[in-house]
Amino acid sequence: MRYIKRQTTNDLNINWKGFYRSVFALVFPMAIQNLINVGVTATDVFMLGRVGEKVLSGSSLAGQIQFIMMLVFFGITAGATVLTAQYWGKRDTATIEKILGMGLSGGIVIAAAFTVLALLMPEQLVGIFTSDGEVIFEGAKYLRIVGLSYVFMAVTQVYLNIMRSIERVVVATVVYFVSLLVNIVINAVLIFGLFGAPRLEIAGAAIGTLCARITETAMVLLYARYKNKIVKIRMRNLLHIDPLLLSDYIRYAMPVVINELMWGLGTSANTAIIGHLGSEAVAANSVAQVARQLAQVVVFGISGATAIWLGKTLGEGKLEYARAYARKFTVLSLVLGIMGGVLILLLGPLVSSVLTLSAVSRRYLGFMFFVMSYFVVGQAFNTTMVCGIFRSGGDTRFGLVMDVSTMWGCSILLGAAAAFYFHASVPVVYVILMSDEIIKMPICWWRYRKYKWLRDVTREM
Repeated sequence: MRYIKRQTTNDLNINWKGFYRSVFALVFPMAIQNLINVGVTATDVFMLGRVGEKVLSGSSLAGQIQFIMMLVFFGITAGATVLTAQYWGKRDTATIEKILGMGLSGGIVIAAAFTVLALLMPEQLVGIFTSDGEVIFEGAKYLRIVGLSYVFMAVTQVYLNIMRSIERVVVATVVYFVSLLVNIVINAVLIFGLFGAPRLEIAGAAIGTLCARITETAMVLLYARYKNKIVKIRMRNLLHIDPLLLSDYIRYAMPVVINELMWGLGTSANTAIIGHLGSEAVAANSVAQVARQLAQVVVFGISGATAIWLGKTLGEGKLEYARAYARKFTVLSLVLGIMGGVLILLLGPLVSSVLTLSAVSRRYLGFMFFVMSYFVVGQAFNTTMVCGIFRSGGDTRFGLVMDVSTMWGCSILLGAAAAFYFHASVPVVYVILMSDEIIKMPICWWRYRKYKWLRDVTREM
């Protein structure tokens, strides 16, 4: 492993126009993918929001189980990306295939466990987030069906995310676009009972999601079998794990897995606290979270491009170039974060006008959109730092320590106290719960300036 102290980059001959073209060639497909993924969630929110608040709240809270699982998947693949992006810099595809096999094996096992829980105890799982009996009933109905999609999601998410790390990003855009179309059509038909189909409401939304996930996996397997000639899925790599790679994977990936899980559990804890403040707060928050995701589609694309670009550069041994590139990615994250915040403020009145919400929910929603407008700026900066810059060089433990301390030790603890001990209003509780990203910004900047992320973590295989 190689560390580097701060060096001047003034003498580097970098074609910055070429850099921006190459980066946005990565960012644009990933932003479209993120937009499509938000579209899947937004489809459920918009259509179920037309049915009623209880149904919307039920699907939103049931979706927290999938959200936690997805974060485990993201942890698995983001941790693997630390290695695959750098091995891609060396063009060591045999090692990348081994890492892909480890990721798929882990993802399928995790998904199977979540499926069993969703099928056997859906009421108990949704009951973690709310005490409203009607919301629990609707959420359990949704979860029983969606749980069947989890293994399909594991294969798709792990494969496509690792393909991103070797700069194969367009395939995911095509897969998710087709998935979105399937989801929209089946949702519309089954939620509202169009064309003579039964009106299934929340169960129809769940069936639409299940069909979309099956479609995704079928397309991924066809692509892997017939189109991808660079990195193949090999059964032996799913069943036989290289001990040296496993050691590196545990060292660099496990902190990411735990980090994503703790962050996801923290986000779910926020949802649970809000869930006990009433269905109006839940409904408003579910819409605000979709707006946040929409505003962040390009930002998360920048974060992903940062991890890929810097990981490849570090794997090539060009440490001083990586420093210069990281500085540009930092500026881009702030600019795009501010643009996302402005977008949220502009979307607020429009979104509120098209949903069937009570007057209380509308009032909450307007305030939540204001909070999200500055929250996304902090999240853009911090995500690019932690998930892009730091992880590209194997600095994966810092994010875990920071998230646990700022979320669990600060915003969640104080938010829960405000909600359940001081009985503060929903807006006050919401501000506290959404304060962690602002707290993280100076901490991330301090860590960035230490340059402990600037290293090559590959080995000769």
